Amino acid sequence: MGRKAVAVDPDTKARNLKRLRRIEGQIRGLQKMVEEDRYCADILTQISSAHEALRAVGRELMRNHLKHCAATAIAAGGETRDAMYDELVDMMYKHSR
Repeated sequence: MGRKAVAVDPDTKARNLKRLRRIEGQIRGLQKMVEEDRYCADILTQISSAHEALRAVGRELMRNHLKHCAATAIAAGGETRDAMYDELVDMMYKHSR
């Protein structure tokens, strides 16, 4: 939990926070749909929508990570660069599922 981003664009951060708050509302809506025994297909449609919204936030975070954190580590060279290569490969495999 001690690591921090090298650079975060304030506009991107604001957009991501806005998206995450919207997603939080979607999740609360899903809870309500389940409580109200709404039609399963409708709930699944909303789950798909929330999932895609999370993926959009993930893409923004990945873009920022590559542009700033990874670029800085790769430019540093040596063990820092190699550790970043390993991290990026792990992230690609973990998040491509």
